[in-house]
Amino acid sequence: MKKIKLHTKIFIGLILGVIVGLIFREKAQIIEPIGTIFLRLITMIVVPLVLVSLTLGTASLGDIRKLGRIGLKTIVYFVITTIIAISIGLTLANIVKPGEGLNEEVKTQLYKNFESKAQIDLQRLEEKPSLVEVLINVIPTNPLKALIEGNMLQVIFIALLFGVALTLIKKEKSKPVLNFLEGVNDAIIQIVHIAMNLAPYGVLALIAAVIGKFGVDILFTLLKYSLVVLGGLIIYTFSINSVAVSILGRTNPLFFFKAVKEAMIIAFSTSSSNAALPVAMECVEHIGVSREYSSFIIPLGATVNMDGTALYQGVAAVFIAQIYGIPLGVTDQITIVVMAVLSSVGAAGVPSAGIITLAMVLKQIGIPLEGIALILGVDRFLDMCRTTTNIIGDMACSIVIKQSEERLKK
Repeated sequence: MKKIKLHTKIFIGLILGVIVGLIFREKAQIIEPIGTIFLRLITMIVVPLVLVSLTLGTASLGDIRKLGRIGLKTIVYFVITTIIAISIGLTLANIVKPGEGLNEEVKTQLYKNFESKAQIDLQRLEEKPSLVEVLINVIPTNPLKALIEGNMLQVIFIALLFGVALTLIKKEKSKPVLNFLEGVNDAIIQIVHIAMNLAPYGVLALIAAVIGKFGVDILFTLLKYSLVVLGGLIIYTFSINSVAVSILGRTNPLFFFKAVKEAMIIAFSTSSSNAALPVAMECVEHIGVSREYSSFIIPLGATVNMDGTALYQGVAAVFIAQIYGIPLGVTDQITIVVMAVLSSVGAAGVPSAGIITLAMVLKQIGIPLEGIALILGVDRFLDMCRTTTNIIGDMACSIVIKQSEERLKK
């Protein structure tokens, strides 16, 4: 009897989760702890995985100039693709105009249902540091505190600095440390495999809880807005990434998407780039991207590359502005692009982080922040979709940079 592959089991779990959520609704919340256990098990290993794998990846480059070259290429790629993503979102929002014609009764009901949640998100915005503070805070005063709190920018800085230091000392002294880290890395990967055996059940529980809590009615209420976001994500994900992977990465896009489907499903079901990170690194390794590249690019991307989130921010900002009847000129829309790119830096790879960065964008262009309450009803589902786009962009980047470096060797 042919063994069912893991990605097939996860997909079945996703479908069953939708069915269970629709049939049992309120009772579906009972099994949510199963999904939470799976999510915590995956999240538990993210910090040690990033620290160890990024240190190894940096040290394995063996050349500070090569590290700088790869780092610069990666950041440039992330910035360009983020600008393209938000431009697609703004274009669709301006053409379709999802915020025009929303029924006043529906608008009032949305405010009533989600106003308190919006206020909580706005309170979190007040605690959000400025860009300068984010850049300064990249350097931790206490490395152990950074690891304990899971501050990903600081963890990445520590790993990069430690990896660079290992390349600068004598090989006979760095080799024992690298051997130890390789052993730790192998153990972490085994934990990932153990966690992934629970994935079908975790995905089922998480999806069932989401559907049971929000249902599909809210999607119909804000169908036009949701379709614009989804349409933009689909266009960007399967066109821009396909072009990048095909032309710059010299890889068949169909082969790429088939190889990374497990990471896509985990990102979708958990709404967390961090949770999908270990699986994403394994997926690209199966299509020829060595740990030398994936362990550097994908953890960095999970923290600073938010293509799907940027696209969503563009659509959401225009949508809320249209509801309030606020015209957005060219300058306003350029501001949205710039703010979306800047706010992606340091955005946590956790569920609904996009709401906080959206508030930053709205505040900058003078759109009432209370308008966030209008979109919270569908945000959970759209968050699942944009997180999937985010992690696909990270994996595509690893292929492009790897191919770029391979060409230099020839």
